[in-house]
Amino acid sequence: MQVPFLDLKVQYQSIKTDVDAAIQKVIDNTAFILGESVANFEQNFAKAHNAKYCIGVSSGTDGNHLATWSLGIKPGDEVIIPANTFIATAWGATLCGATPIMVDCHPDNYNLDPEKVEAAITPKTKAIVAVHLYGQPADMDKLREIANQHNLFLIEDAAQAHLAEYNGEKVGGLSTAASFSFYPGKNLGAYGEAGAVLTNDDQLANNLKMLREHGQSEKYCHQSFGHNYRMEGIQGAVLGVKLKYLDKWTEGRRRVAAKYKELLSDIDTIRLPIEMPYAKHVYHLFVIQVNGSNGKDTRDKLQKFLGENGVATGLHYPIPLHQQNCFSYLGYKEGDFPVTEQLATTGLSLPMFPELSDDKIQYVSEKLKEFFVN
Repeated sequence: MQVPFLDLKVQYQSIKTDVDAAIQKVIDNTAFILGESVANFEQNFAKAHNAKYCIGVSSGTDGNHLATWSLGIKPGDEVIIPANTFIATAWGATLCGATPIMVDCHPDNYNLDPEKVEAAITPKTKAIVAVHLYGQPADMDKLREIANQHNLFLIEDAAQAHLAEYNGEKVGGLSTAASFSFYPGKNLGAYGEAGAVLTNDDQLANNLKMLREHGQSEKYCHQSFGHNYRMEGIQGAVLGVKLKYLDKWTEGRRRVAAKYKELLSDIDTIRLPIEMPYAKHVYHLFVIQVNGSNGKDTRDKLQKFLGENGVATGLHYPIPLHQQNCFSYLGYKEGDFPVTEQLATTGLSLPMFPELSDDKIQYVSEKLKEFFVN
């Protein structure tokens, strides 16, 4: 049996008629940049997350930059981020000329550990970025308390967490600004690059709109520096169609996660994801950890075994941020963030998408058991 890590074709086939019609409408109207399709999507995506404003942009990375830039972060400032995240989180600070200050993740939820944030704050600190990694919200109450105490901005990187909930509230409206990615493989994915920033702040929303469009408040009237971070009309159209199915797809992901947990709960040599009491996890990724002193060697052998048996897997993320060459100037060394480093060497992402059938989940689980029994 072949089990892909992700299958975008099966999802497309289920909504093909609506998607094709939406794309054709954009072409017929020649509204290729922003336009009606993007405006409609912005309105509906903001509503889905109980946020006042959504500003559609050209990628999740651009959203990270805009969220940070719009708050006035500049060279000489510091921005606290988790060491355990995709590198695009760090670009929010670095593209503003600021310094990303890394903090280890919590061993249970893999998100920024609030207990370790306080020690990283200096007079140069201007913001904390809470990444809702793998689809599980960070501990927003504790992070918000720290941010308020030190008069810092709190930013959400919700690239992997569409419709995730923290204590019953949707992510995206829990901070000053929140960035989302619509990279094709995300829970809500475009057919190309796209992203968004959510905010409840009127002035910030206006600033974000200007920054994404060359700093102009109206055509050829540039109020500030800016960039071309506009969302394409076709991406707005595709996302508008797919957003209607996101609730259903989210429950599909949670079904897959529950089935994995049921079938794999008796394997002592792996650690399954923990859903925190405050969270509604949307399982962009289902990441297990291999236990034991030889975790990395066993993890690598497991990945090879699964691949030989038709099961595609992923590593998120095999080289932590603080060990990337581009951040060598920060002076971090091996051992600085032990929880992050352990996850990098022992974590393995199993196939996860809402259409994954029970028989394929069963097959993946059987192969895992076969590996550890043998």
